[in-house]
Amino acid sequence: MPEIFSYSFMQRGFLVGNVIGLVVPLIGVFLNLKRLSLIGHTLSHVALAGVALGIFLGIYPVPIAIVVAVCAAIGIEKLRHSGYRGYAELSLAIILASGLGMATILISLSDSNVAIYSYLFGSISLVTRQDLLVIIPLGAIIALGVGVFYYGFFFVAFNEEEAKLSGVPVKLFNTIFMIMVAIVVALSMRIIGGLLISSLIVLPVAAALQIARSFKETVFFSMLFGVVSVNAGLILSFYWDLAPGGTIILGSVCILLLTFLIKGVKKALERKELGLKEKRLENG
Repeated sequence: MPEIFSYSFMQRGFLVGNVIGLVVPLIGVFLNLKRLSLIGHTLSHVALAGVALGIFLGIYPVPIAIVVAVCAAIGIEKLRHSGYRGYAELSLAIILASGLGMATILISLSDSNVAIYSYLFGSISLVTRQDLLVIIPLGAIIALGVGVFYYGFFFVAFNEEEAKLSGVPVKLFNTIFMIMVAIVVALSMRIIGGLLISSLIVLPVAAALQIARSFKETVFFSMLFGVVSVNAGLILSFYWDLAPGGTIILGSVCILLLTFLIKGVKKALERKELGLKEKRLENG
C-alpha cells in the first residue's frame, strides 16, 4: 500500500473527496446551464454562517450549515422569481451580503478560529468518521436525485418558459434543484473550503464544454474532471504539504488549460485537412 493510504485521515479524505468530486460538477452542469454559476459562491458564504453557528454552539456544524444553506437557497429562488424577476444576480447579492454579515459576526464570537479556518479553505486532516456518515449518504442521495429528475432539470435549465408551457412543474423542479445545490455546497466545505467551492462548480464544467459533443458527454466529462482534480489535488497536497482546496482548484485549472490546448490542436488539424482537400479539388 502506498504511504499516502496508510494514514486513516487520508483514507477518509479520499472517500469524501471522491464523493465531492462527482456530485459538485454533476450539479454544476445544470447550474451553469441556468446561468447561476455564482450561486455556489453565495451559498458557501451563507453555509459558513451555519458552520460558525454550530461551532459557537459547540455542536457538529455540518447539519447546521446544510439547514442554513437550504433556507438561503429557497430564499434565492423566491427572490429570483418574485421580488427581482429578471435580475437573478441581485437576489444572489442580497443573500450573499446577509450570509457574509452573519458569518462575520458569528466568527468574531467563536473561540475556535482553527475550525473556522478549516471550513474556509478545506482540510484533509480534520475529516472525521462523522463527516463520512453525513457526506457519503447525502452525496449518494444527491446523485440519485439528479438521476430521477434528470430530464426535468434538463428541460427547465434550457428554457423555463417553454417548460412551463409544456406543463412541467417548473417551480417544484427549481426548488428541489436549489435544495440539492445548497446541500452539495455545505458538504463540500470540509474538503474544498467555503471560499473555493464555487470554482469546483465552474471549472470542470468549463473544461468539459471544450471537448464534449452532447449534454450527456458534458455531464460525463465534468464528473471525470472533478474526480481527477480532487484525487490529484489530495495526492499533491499530501506530498508537497499544500492546502488541499487550493491544490484541487489549481488541478481543475490545469485540466481546463489542457482542454483549450486539445481543442486548439484539433481545430488546427481540421483546418489543415480542409486545406489539403481544397488543393486536391483545385488540382483535379
